[in-house]
Amino acid sequence: MFKKIMVPVDLAHADKLTRSLTTAAEIAKLYDASVIYVGVTSSAPGALGHNPKEFEARLKAFAEEQSARYGVATESRSVVAHDPAVDLNQSLARAVDEFGCDLVIMATHVPNLADHFMHSHGGQLATHTEASVFLVRG
Repeated sequence: MFKKIMVPVDLAHADKLTRSLTTAAEIAKLYDASVIYVGVTSSAPGALGHNPKEFEARLKAFAEEQSARYGVATESRSVVAHDPAVDLNQSLARAVDEFGCDLVIMATHVPNLADHFMHSHGGQLATHTEASVFLVRG
């Protein structure tokens, strides 16, 4: 049913992704699908890397760790955005199409008042891509 599962990851908050990572791995095993971990970064130096190459190396190590932990085929892709906070939804939507993903599994939070004024990232992906979107509350 699914062949390639995209999991957006924020490496700064990887400790809060356990449920979504486990869900992605279990569904990947069920359908013999691969998992692609996608991280959005900027070209400016940050806590996760001095440049996009360093960020990409961290993301690759993260994907390899997930593969070893869960026993699924993984890969990683970093997407460079001018302003990741502003461009996140568009960057992830392009990644879904570019990498040929048919399912997106992503962590989410319990809705709050601000969510009534701003659309969720998952909602944006569901309305702007052909992929199914599975939101997992942490």
